[in-house]
Amino acid sequence: MKLSKSTKFGASIIMSLGLILAGCGTTDKPASQPAPKGNDQQAVTPTPTPAPVKLPKVNIMVGGLEKIIYLPAKLTENLGYFKEEGLEVELTSQASGVNAEQALIAGEVQGVVGFYDHTIDMQAKGKELQAVVLLASNPGGRIMVANKVKDQFKTLADLKGKNIGITSSGASSHFLVNYLVTKGGNTSKDYVPLAVGAGATLVAAMEQGKVDVAWATQPTTAVLEQRGIATSFVDMESQEGSKQTLGGTYPAPSLYMNADYVKKNPEVAQRLANAFVKTLRYMSTHKAEEIADKLPKEYYAGDKDLYVKSLQASLSMFTPDGKMPAGGPEKVLEILTVNTPTLKDAKIDLGKTFSNEYVDKVKK
Repeated sequence: MKLSKSTKFGASIIMSLGLILAGCGTTDKPASQPAPKGNDQQAVTPTPTPAPVKLPKVNIMVGGLEKIIYLPAKLTENLGYFKEEGLEVELTSQASGVNAEQALIAGEVQGVVGFYDHTIDMQAKGKELQAVVLLASNPGGRIMVANKVKDQFKTLADLKGKNIGITSSGASSHFLVNYLVTKGGNTSKDYVPLAVGAGATLVAAMEQGKVDVAWATQPTTAVLEQRGIATSFVDMESQEGSKQTLGGTYPAPSLYMNADYVKKNPEVAQRLANAFVKTLRYMSTHKAEEIADKLPKEYYAGDKDLYVKSLQASLSMFTPDGKMPAGGPEKVLEILTVNTPTLKDAKIDLGKTFSNEYVDKVKK
């Protein structure tokens, strides 16, 4: 069938209207954008974010986690500063610093929180250890004498012939007792050093009369005094007492590591320094009770008030910035040399026994 001209014209109009309406139906859709070219293409392509570097786990052995002189180790963990630095740190406790030192040398741990003097002693034996954070500028201990015999002790000369309690043979307490006996005009052969450990074992040794004299740190010192077992004879806990006894600043509690490990893992050393310095700053700006609240309750040994009192007495020993003080290493070497004459010929390079490099880089 043939369409008339009018019919064809109408159909044409209807078709045109359909196309127009179809176009109107898409007017709310955004117009497609041309693909960027050249430099535009590079500008919109997201740059892939590199995956964070996975740092190795760090095992740190502490010469007595519960001792106040080494308190910064557990406090750093409990404040979350290791995690803030992206570190996985495991703390283990060892009754004596010399045992922790041996674990470090054997490669069983990567760091030790113990006395700085071990770095000097071990250099003379061919081992390079390096303190990267100094926690305290004095030994933080006292020589305690049993109350039943305290009248027999007037001067250091009276240490002659006595059984004297130390943590263990070759420990820092052993070094210091040797020095004090010698300072009193005797020799290291004029007394008997007995390893009694620290804490409860030391208290028991004095109660049972195994030793009448012993090296002790807080909170053991306070326990001995509170129970009427012993009295302070030589003060190396307060800044003034320590300087008077030792003749100067004696840097002691520190974080030290194998020098080779530090050289190969500078990022780990830096982040450890960051974490510990944060803790030292926290300690310098908070009260003893606030600090105690951040520590395990078992550290109180059932008497939080006594623990807080002990902590308050010790706070002045801790450094605010982790730095090794000028003249400190020389004083430690001088005292060690008194009873280890071979150190005089060992040509100790004190500059290799510590580094302020990492604590200097900690952000203010």
